[in-house]
Amino acid sequence: MELFLNLFITGLVIGSIYALLALGFTLIYKATGVVNFAQGELLLIGGYICLYFITSFKVPFIPSFILTFLFMFAFGFLIERIFLRRMIGEPIISIIMLTIGLSSLLKSIVQIFWGTDTRVFPQVFSSEPVNILGVKISQVYIYSVLFVAISLALFSLFFKKSKYGVAMRAVASDQQAALSMGIEIKKVFALAWAIAAVVSAIGGVFVGNINGVNTNLSQFGLKVFPAVILGGLDSITGAIIGGIVIGVLENLIGGYVDPLIGGGAKEVFPFIFMIIILMIKPYGLFGTVEVEKV
Repeated sequence: MELFLNLFITGLVIGSIYALLALGFTLIYKATGVVNFAQGELLLIGGYICLYFITSFKVPFIPSFILTFLFMFAFGFLIERIFLRRMIGEPIISIIMLTIGLSSLLKSIVQIFWGTDTRVFPQVFSSEPVNILGVKISQVYIYSVLFVAISLALFSLFFKKSKYGVAMRAVASDQQAALSMGIEIKKVFALAWAIAAVVSAIGGVFVGNINGVNTNLSQFGLKVFPAVILGGLDSITGAIIGGIVIGVLENLIGGYVDPLIGGGAKEVFPFIFMIIILMIKPYGLFGTVEVEKV
């Protein structure tokens, strides 16, 4: 039972970060119809930028966290303005290929500036574990889940209550109708990329505090894709639920199945699960089913 709880709680932490990244995927897809394959690199840059503020400028963690938010928000706007704005009206496959190229470019830039060695955050959270149901849990795990939960709640309120959140939902529903109502589509596209960059940065900072930061962090972008497919590409609720489910199941598979077969099941399971979901429910658990009339 103790092993199960340990695996479950660790999976919940990773799953909550998957949920944040899945939210970024979903936001960009809902607003622009594009699947962003550079999401993992945004997480990677967010982790390195926060660490850079802390180690190079001796800025405390919380101000560094806030500065990272601001930097990544502006960075997301910049990416949309320089690369994606020019692709409006182009075939979707061309834009997807652009995001794949963008992921390689961003990863190369990180390697040029920071190399490939793992860099460790200075100790931010207390090393004293917390006892939950008889299981000792590291405080960084608890803070990660709490902060991700607060972030997801705030973003949900933003989409439901704020002017720009409602505008994003309108664009996601029908771009032509939103345009006719006076909504500036280009601003909505830019905002979607900015928010996606911010949520990725949050994940990067907490994963960095747990495992350190190196270029392998960008793989989170690919690993979270099954969570997006599970929840539904255009569903924010699905992104959150899918991320948590995949994170927990992946960790349980790693704990129970990997020791029996010598490893590897944890890495491949999410993609096997994704294929099964696509075969049963091609639009995911909460995705919108599109019916094309001829």
